[in-house]
Amino acid sequence: MNRRVIIPLVALIAAGAAASWYFGVPQRLFGAPAAVGRLTLYGNVDVRETQLAFRVGGRIKTMAVDEGDAVKAGETLAVLDDGPLAAAAKGAEANVAALQAALDKAIAGPRPAEIDQAKAQCAQLEANLKLTELTLGRTRLLLPTGAATQATLDQSQASHDAAVASLDSARQALKLLEQGTRPEDIAAAQANLAAATANLASAKIALHDATLTAPADGVILTRVDEPGAVVAAGATAYVMALSNPMWVRAYVSESDLGKVAPGMKVSIFTDSAPGKAYAGTIGYVSPVAEFTPKTVETPDLRTDLVYRLRVVVDHPDAALRQGMPVTVTAPLSVAGGATGAS
Repeated sequence: MNRRVIIPLVALIAAGAAASWYFGVPQRLFGAPAAVGRLTLYGNVDVRETQLAFRVGGRIKTMAVDEGDAVKAGETLAVLDDGPLAAAAKGAEANVAALQAALDKAIAGPRPAEIDQAKAQCAQLEANLKLTELTLGRTRLLLPTGAATQATLDQSQASHDAAVASLDSARQALKLLEQGTRPEDIAAAQANLAAATANLASAKIALHDATLTAPADGVILTRVDEPGAVVAAGATAYVMALSNPMWVRAYVSESDLGKVAPGMKVSIFTDSAPGKAYAGTIGYVSPVAEFTPKTVETPDLRTDLVYRLRVVVDHPDAALRQGMPVTVTAPLSVAGGATGAS
């Protein structure tokens, strides 16, 4: 074969072998495909966890789910014995009813029969006053003749003065009844009713809080208590991992910082399923540099400064688990012009 043909052929074969090795190494090392014009980042799945607790204390009646169970938002997880809370709510309802009746009575004012009764009392006292006036007059006439003593006169005078005071008190009471309830008394009754209504609402909320429900879709990681246990308000009963949103915490070196931006679309790969790509969006890039965490595997030196970024997984599934190492790839052509936020 001609030497001029052999030399280019050997060079072509060598170039092909080098390209095959170059593009195959990242996939063998990191479990994700590599491509020309792509930025490769490394990080871990960051699933958010929440500690679930009753807002009221009591004895646990039932625990409906166990560790590893998937739950939906609003699903009942545990229930307290609500007997004491139900009794408190009924007592609050009775108090509201009593104060409502008191307010209605204050607004309505005295009944016509009560006013008539007060008028009759005044008439009776007026008659009694006239009788004491006659008795006092006779006693004064008899005193000079000796038919009445000074003590009898003093007693008649006292009876007359008492009759005058009783009639005056009855007339004032009649006047108050005719004027009706004072506005200040009505305002006080309204305030008492408002306070009782607030207490009733609080009692009903406490009764409702005897049932612990899932705040969102997720998976139960830890079941802390069992039925029969007495728990305090705020004590953790379950630890749950939220299904959404699921994030990837990745890091970008300072030299590549200008290639990423919030809103950029990326692909996410795991070691367990290197051929399966998850779609994601960069939602946050930290403005502060930090040293590379030990859990991040990159070819760069660990002492290099990197910037943390958050990638929101668009459609996560059960295969993505807390702390799982992942590889994130993004087209550099997109990275240079990516804008917006997530």
